[in-house]
Amino acid sequence: MSKLRFAMLGTGFWSYFQLAGWVETDEVECVALYNRTKSKAEKLAAQFGIPQTAVYDDPQALLDSEKLDFVDICTAVELHYTHTRMAAERGLPVVCQKPMATSLEEAVALVDVCNQYNVPLYINENWRWQYPIRQFKQALDSGRIGKPFRVHMDYRNSFPVFDNQPFLKTLDKFILTDVGSHVLDAARFLFGEASSLYATTYRVHPDINGEDVATVMMRMGDDVTVVCDLSYASKREHDRFPETYIQVEGERGFLELGPDFWIRETTDAGTVSTRHKPPRYPWADPAYDVVHASIVPAQLNIARALKGLERGETSGEDNLKTVRLVFGAYESASTGRALGKDVLQPQRVGSV
Repeated sequence: MSKLRFAMLGTGFWSYFQLAGWVETDEVECVALYNRTKSKAEKLAAQFGIPQTAVYDDPQALLDSEKLDFVDICTAVELHYTHTRMAAERGLPVVCQKPMATSLEEAVALVDVCNQYNVPLYINENWRWQYPIRQFKQALDSGRIGKPFRVHMDYRNSFPVFDNQPFLKTLDKFILTDVGSHVLDAARFLFGEASSLYATTYRVHPDINGEDVATVMMRMGDDVTVVCDLSYASKREHDRFPETYIQVEGERGFLELGPDFWIRETTDAGTVSTRHKPPRYPWADPAYDVVHASIVPAQLNIARALKGLERGETSGEDNLKTVRLVFGAYESASTGRALGKDVLQPQRVGSV
């Protein structure tokens, strides 16, 4: 089957790694780029051998001029809906960066506009595709530790994330939208849907607008208590950005994803330890290695879904469930109240 032709809208910080991931899949070909600052798009085009004649500073001109099979939206979050609508109106499938939208209402509208024009929508959500997390899922599903009843998902470090992404300082909603979108989605992947949620937030860095610390407690799946701790203000011994640590207590044992990608499984038979290091790509930033490596399988799944070869895990409709957790956490933190299943899992009329 021939490669799918696509255009990338937005050539900011993540676009280089996202485009490199697409190239690695060998399933697609980027044929055009858009950025409102055209020189940035021209630089990325030169790096990836995209003709300068296919670089635009007008997204509508790009969409009207290029022959495409889908559009990859990597612009600022406040432009996701506008650019998604532009593509959907032209009958083009959409792949959109996370977080999907600036609010729950906008995320619903984004999914609905793609349904209206009958075009596929996928969210470029890669966290659940991290190699150690996929291996952890296999161990969990084996049933060797029995039915899980309590979980701790731990993303706490002091990485200077604002150094290479200074715009994050200006966000009124920071860690829950930026990292919570990832970790809460991974929680859903591992443990199912949430029927209750309670959250708290805190700001440590004095020069930022939003929160840099959050704790979210949920009841998920088959009666599992899941606590997700998020922080960019925690100095600790095992400060290994951007690893996510996971501890699961089961009725017959304990399963842990710990520092340096070690999975330890403890049962009555003892403890078995195995290391699951992610693949290394030459284009990846070593500081983001496990995250950048996960871009490839995430995008391979989307490309094959667009070709009708397999089910796409991170559809817009599926990611909307994660968005409900993110903005539900903000609501809980601001009101001091827990949210129930009626808010977290509402019935969607007319959705697909």
